[in-house]
Amino acid sequence: MDILGFETAVNAWQLALLTAISAAVGVLGGLVGLALGTIRLPALLLLGVPAPLAAGTNILVSTLSAATGAVRHLRAGRVDWSIVRLMGIPSVVGALGGGLFASRVDERLLIGLAGAFVVWQGTEFLIRARLARLSAAKGRGPVTAGRVVSEGGIGFTIGLLGGAVGLILGSIRLPAMVRFLGIDARTAAGTNLTIGFFLGTAGFVGHGLRGDLDVPLLVLMGSAGMAGSLYGATLTGRVRPERLLKVMGVVLLAVGLLLLWRAVAG
Repeated sequence: MDILGFETAVNAWQLALLTAISAAVGVLGGLVGLALGTIRLPALLLLGVPAPLAAGTNILVSTLSAATGAVRHLRAGRVDWSIVRLMGIPSVVGALGGGLFASRVDERLLIGLAGAFVVWQGTEFLIRARLARLSAAKGRGPVTAGRVVSEGGIGFTIGLLGGAVGLILGSIRLPAMVRFLGIDARTAAGTNLTIGFFLGTAGFVGHGLRGDLDVPLLVLMGSAGMAGSLYGATLTGRVRPERLLKVMGVVLLAVGLLLLWRAVAG
């Protein structure tokens, strides 16, 4: 189908459905601090969008959605810039390295491992939400050499895995922030979405240079995702930490199961 001189791989009803899905995913992603490309990508593939176009379009839609959500979280004071620096920069470096070595590893194995980890973390979040015990109570303490190494190491490892499989993997970084760094779930949401924006921007460069974009899909899904993410981010501050942790747990479980399905289905 041709729209204003741009070809799209889907018809009108598929375009409308994908736009609605992107808006809904944006609201949920803005709320919990995830780009949720792992939900959007299967929808694109199931509706017949070729894999290269789906991957390129999805990562930019995720980046745009993360940008608007991150701005709202930033204005609300829910972005920890020290974590953005300590985890974000190594994440980008790791993602670039993972992309270079992607052809040398079994992608299905990596996706399966990521899926299993996310399912485990989602389950733990649900248990912790039920017990109403948030690790944020521990605090983070001052910047030390050990903290720099630990946060940088976590960011680099997640970036390396994400670069190898073509995903931002905020679904792994988010629970790492809450579990290992001991920050409030709401601050983790805003910080993770901000890092996701920078990672997505870096990842999009390769797809953009190869022309892996469906412009009509990008415009409509991107606009809907941005609006949804902005609205979702406004809801984060209204939700109690334990309830937000519960929502995060459910979302992580769903994302983890999708990753496991992708690993098995190939």
